[in-house]
Amino acid sequence: MKKALSYILIMLCAYNGVAQDLGDILDQQTSDTTLLVASTFNGTRLLNGHSVETRKEGVLEFLISHRFGRINSGFEQLFGLDDSNIRFGLEYAINDRLTMAFGRSSFEKTFDVYGKYRLLQQKTGQNPFPFGLTVFGSATQKTIKDYEPDDKPSFSDRLTYTGQLLIARKFSPSLSVQLAPTFVHFNTVPESVDPNDIISIGIGTRVKISKRVSLNGEYFYNVNPFESVNVKNSLAFGVDIETGGHIFQLILTNSVSMIEKGFLAETGGDFFKGDIHFGFNISRAFQIKKTDRP
Repeated sequence: MKKALSYILIMLCAYNGVAQDLGDILDQQTSDTTLLVASTFNGTRLLNGHSVETRKEGVLEFLISHRFGRINSGFEQLFGLDDSNIRFGLEYAINDRLTMAFGRSSFEKTFDVYGKYRLLQQKTGQNPFPFGLTVFGSATQKTIKDYEPDDKPSFSDRLTYTGQLLIARKFSPSLSVQLAPTFVHFNTVPESVDPNDIISIGIGTRVKISKRVSLNGEYFYNVNPFESVNVKNSLAFGVDIETGGHIFQLILTNSVSMIEKGFLAETGGDFFKGDIHFGFNISRAFQIKKTDRP
């Protein structure tokens, strides 16, 4: 309809002796429109951590995350493939902005719940906005019985909380970058010298190399790590593959945990010394609630 009006306008202008280029008219129409920037990342996960993305209203997403043992464990452990840790998760989009979720990890037998709220979205056109902003918050409880029978911790002792800002910009169809300032609070720490509150700064990127394949990188720097434990900064590289309703991620990382409190504050492996875990994330989205979308 807009294109038809544009052609009519050109004809009227020409009839009145005023010639105007069609491209100029269409460019003016585009500049007068505000557009939301979509698909900054392929899915709700960058690699270990979350991306700025949230699902559309009524979508239930089932996620399976898997991390094998360390590659440098040698042939006896089949280079880590004999060991495995897994996390199952369910995410439900209450609306386009708000997602609530629940998960269970075999590593430390941890339960986690979290919410994501897309506060701002990048825009182009008449009223541009330079970046997207999503707020993330989670609570986890470790349930593994790694304590002495007469020294059982309370429910609250094993709780950990995470707050995170996910700030992302899509610079082009092939390049997206995300910053993730993060705060993690431990109700109980390994030793008294360790901080209960840990601050971490994350950076990640996606480079799209084809319509369905992209290369991802992710790094978290701990500002004040635990002092009693030899903690390393979490590093990950991966490949995203889109296959219809599935997003399949192949990952190399020095972190075995797949939840924030683990890979941010408790990673012990040195990536550059071969303490690398091969793993994958796979997700499947289901539209379980009808909406009024066209």
